[in-house]
Parts: sequence; C-alpha cells; structure tokens
Amino acid sequence: MNRFIDKIAVIVLCMISLCIGGDYISIVITLLFSISISTLIQMFTGKRQAKVLLLAWAFSCAIFPTMLCMLPLILYDSLREKRWYYSFAALTFILIPLGLTFAQYMTVIAGVVVTILFYMRLSRQEVVSQRMKELRDAGTEKNIRLSEQNIRLAEAQDNMIYVATLRERNRIAREIHDNVGHMLTRSLLQSGAIMIINKDENLKEPLESLKETLDSAMTSIRESVHDLHDESIDLKKVIADSISSINERFKVDMEYDMSDEVPGSIKLCIAGIIKESFSNAVKHSDGDRIELKVVEHPAFYQLVIMDNGHPSEIQQTGIGLQNMEDRVKGAGGTINFTPSENGFRIFVSIPKK
Repeated sequence: MNRFIDKIAVIVLCMISLCIGGDYISIVITLLFSISISTLIQMFTGKRQAKVLLLAWAFSCAIFPTMLCMLPLILYDSLREKRWYYSFAALTFILIPLGLTFAQYMTVIAGVVVTILFYMRLSRQEVVSQRMKELRDAGTEKNIRLSEQNIRLAEAQDNMIYVATLRERNRIAREIHDNVGHMLTRSLLQSGAIMIINKDENLKEPLESLKETLDSAMTSIRESVHDLHDESIDLKKVIADSISSINERFKVDMEYDMSDEVPGSIKLCIAGIIKESFSNAVKHSDGDRIELKVVEHPAFYQLVIMDNGHPSEIQQTGIGLQNMEDRVKGAGGTINFTPSENGFRIFVSIPKK
C-alpha cells in the first residue's frame, strides 16, 4: 500500500513537469507509455524482463524527450529492482538540450530527489516490518517449543504418577500378604487346632462357622492381592527389560500399541512368551535382528515375533515351545510357529473376553 501511495505522488510530480510544456497528445502518450512500462516492471520484479524494460524506457528518452519528465517514476521502479544505475542512460539526456524547458528540468530533478527520499523511507519501513515478522516468527516458534515441552513434561509427570501408583500397589499387596495373610493363616491353624481338641458339642458349630469365615476372608485376601499384583504389571517396561537383556546380540524393532486396561493374565502371558522366544533366539538363531509387534485390536490381542535367522524345519515341539503353547491356551488364544527362509516367526492371537 505504501508503494502504491508513493507512486501516485511521484506520478503527480511527473504530470506537473509534463504540463509545464508540451502539447496535449505528447503528454497523454508519454504518461500512458511510462505508466505501462512501470506496471510491467512491477509485474516482472526480479526477472530479466524488468531489466530490459528499464533499458528500453531509458533509450526511448533519446527519441521522445518528454519521456524525461517521467524519470522519477521509472527511477522509483529501478531503485526497487536494485538496478538504479540503469537510469544513468536516461539521466545523461538531462545534460543534452532536447527541447525541455528549464522549469521542466528543475521539476524532474526535484522529482528525482523526492523519489529517492520516498524510496529510503519505504526501505526503512520494510526493514522494520521484516524485523517485526522475524520477531513474531521467533515468538511463535518459542511458543510452539514451550507447548511441546509442556506436553512432554505432562507426559513425564503422568508416567511418574503411573510408576508411583504401580509401586504403591505392589507395596500394599506385599503388606496384605505378609501381615494380614499371615495373621489369617495363623487364625485358621488356631481354629483348626481348637476344633480338634474341643469336646464341647455346643462349640462345634460356632467353631466351624468361624473357620468358614476365616477361609472366606483368606480367599478374598488372596484374590485382592492377586488383582493388585496383576494391575501393577507394567507390560511395556517388562518388554523393554527383556529387550535390554539381548541388545548386545540382536537389534530389536518394536511396535507397541496396548492400552492400560489389559488384564493381568494377558500381560503375564505376553511377557512370558516374549522372554521364552528371546531365550530361544539367543540359543538357536543365527540372525541379528528381531521384529516385535505387540498390538491391541478391538476384538483381540496380537503378538508377532520374528527373527532374520535361517531355521530348519520344526521336527518336534521343545519344552520352550510347549510352554508357550500352554500359556496361550490358558489365555484362550492360539499360537503358530512358522520357520522359513526369511526367519522364524511366532504369531499369537488372544481374543478379548
């Protein structure tokens, strides 16, 4: 917008110079031709065509002296093109008497001075504007980085809380098992001993009721401890620990996509199969890479383990493979072992209940 206003002001100065002398037709032709050249130069900013147009206008001054009256306008464009010296060809004609009046010469010179001042002012404004944009972009980039850092901090904090929760569950489970469970066990033994030595028939039924109550409490405590232990299993950490135990021998590429709501029995099954398969790979595989995929789908859990060794055909099921089969069957799933030229592949699918 500032450039447009400046060019309007420069055109007005040029028109004053044209109107001082010259006929109506030459004024119109000069004005239209110069404005057209200026518009084309602006269209081809930074291109070779702009340079050609600047030189063409400069040499047209030798044929049409009144073109010099539009020098401030073309000089403005040449300054914008960083080719201000192209206007020298036109400026040389000022020194040659070509029919312009002294007043026209003075008006052209004044217009040139005003044009240079306009350009210097606009250049400073553009520098300030560019600086402001850089500051804005830098501020935006910092805000983005801060947002990402806040997200990472929030995730780290959530992870710390999750780990602390798991540890607290483990502690509670141990406390219940070691203290309450021990006291209930002692109470059961004591009640059983009392029932054996009891000779009073009136106490027989209350003692049996007491033993049943203690048995029920003991069962409830065991289930609670078992549930707490299952919930405190961090499957991803268990897998990461298993990977770290073989990272000197194999490079493991893992894809993990499991929710936090996976039952403890499924976590134990998957963790056990991974540990057993890694142990078998260390013993029998001649490869150096393992692909591990642990994914939760809407209807089932999927585990895929494959190394890049060169296994032979499976002649009979070993203890390790049998243990894996038993684990998966216990969880209600299926397991397949596939040896091929590309490696040994274990595919496990466990449906959700």
